[in-house]
Amino acid sequence: MKIGIMGGTFDPIHCGHLVAAERAREEAGLDQVWFLPAHVPPHKDHAPWASGEHRLAMVRLAVEGNPRFLASDYELRLGGTSYTIDTMARLRGDYPDHRFHLIIGADMVMYLPSWHRIEELTELVSFIGLQRPGYELDLERLPEKIRSSVTLVPMPLLEISSTELRQRLSSGRSARYLLPDPVLRYLEEKGLYASEPHV
Repeated sequence: MKIGIMGGTFDPIHCGHLVAAERAREEAGLDQVWFLPAHVPPHKDHAPWASGEHRLAMVRLAVEGNPRFLASDYELRLGGTSYTIDTMARLRGDYPDHRFHLIIGADMVMYLPSWHRIEELTELVSFIGLQRPGYELDLERLPEKIRSSVTLVPMPLLEISSTELRQRLSSGRSARYLLPDPVLRYLEEKGLYASEPHV
């Protein structure tokens, strides 16, 4: 099985995440895309606003109905800081017959050399970089081992961010059509993001 891994806080998951996953799946010939909400992402300066339970529930609602998408609690069950190398090492051990491909934004591709234990990570997984219109990447600047593990796929320009969505929701503005309807109903029912004191 050729599996795409879509990681992130998903705080909340939005339509941009789903479009990115579907484009990567189609262009790279993936059998499935697994969505893994992070427990505590190492690159964030604060904990996720919503609990892991809520974020996983929203991911499940977002992907239901698509047999090629799967919501996974893998990183949430691991606990602690969600380093990609640790997650992928465990996934490879648990699923030795699967080939894993990390789906990342074009802006992250050039930062791969600074990733935690990147040399080991390239032994475990390859990367699918989502190439946005107007965003130029110079893969030649990457070390050969990293460069050879990256495949670029075209991505439509969708400027949606979870931070912006939280701000909209906390100020009472509409997030309709930016979030899947089941996710929007869920966060309204649970009162999520009704206020965001740190923004």
